[in-house]
Amino acid sequence: MDVWFLLTPGYLALDLAGPAEALRIAAEEGAPLRLHMAGPEAACPNSLGLVSQLDPLPLALPSDAWVVLCGNRDEVTDYATPAADALVAWLRTHAQPPRRVATICSGALLAARAGLLDGRQCTTHHALTGMLTRLAPRARVVENRTYVRDGPLWTSAGITAGIDLALALIEEVAGPAVVARVARRMVVYLRRSGDDPQLSPWLAYRNHLHPAVHRAQDLIARDPAAAWSVEALAESVHVSARHLTRLFRQEAGIGIVEYQQRLRVARARQLIGQGASVERAAEGAGFGSARALRRVWQKFEPGTPGQLRI
Repeated sequence: MDVWFLLTPGYLALDLAGPAEALRIAAEEGAPLRLHMAGPEAACPNSLGLVSQLDPLPLALPSDAWVVLCGNRDEVTDYATPAADALVAWLRTHAQPPRRVATICSGALLAARAGLLDGRQCTTHHALTGMLTRLAPRARVVENRTYVRDGPLWTSAGITAGIDLALALIEEVAGPAVVARVARRMVVYLRRSGDDPQLSPWLAYRNHLHPAVHRAQDLIARDPAAAWSVEALAESVHVSARHLTRLFRQEAGIGIVEYQQRLRVARARQLIGQGASVERAAEGAGFGSARALRRVWQKFEPGTPGQLRI
């Protein structure tokens, strides 16, 4: 999958480097990602004065490509330039829904000028929400969000929040195991937007740096339906069962059994969402029966599994 970072002179170095590094590492970890840097001007200085050599804006994009718009150091001055106008014109032609677009910081202002935010929920840096509201009066601008997703549009608060957005994109295309490895390599927390009703079970309880606990969590996440015993997990990560039980609770803030149950329920949700019956979902998620699934479901989820099929 191609990811196109589209830049104009004065772009914020961290708005590009943070998300791009996360995606580059994800590609090394097996995610099907190819990064491109393009813009209306070949020589493009950033906020630190370093000059990037960019590809020209593409004439066409594959249907599954992502377009990423980074923020700029001085959005008032930088976006009143021929380069910004050229990028906005390109966006109007090539980035309309259902094209997938992600914005970082003031990159949302470019998307607003191109009409990409109309009718959608979005966010930007807290200092720019008023400007975004004026540029996109038909959008639903929300504040105090790390990032917001509305259909094919993803918008973030910018600066380091661009990394959070990138981790969410990685989970979308490569799954929770890859995104967890990327976050550990970057030594960043796995966070989710405050707009989400709850933390994804695949990403929750990973905000620690203990390698043995991460390895145990990776094993469970890789196959939550497997009949993992504490002893088998402990042997796999080379610690005693008693020590792993203590470490898991201390570092992850949750017990091993509850952690696996949460992932099994999440897996059952996925299967039901894909059309499986409650009985099939229970089997695929490692529960002995639909009754067992319903019993555990009540601990963590509202309603019943069957209501997802309505």
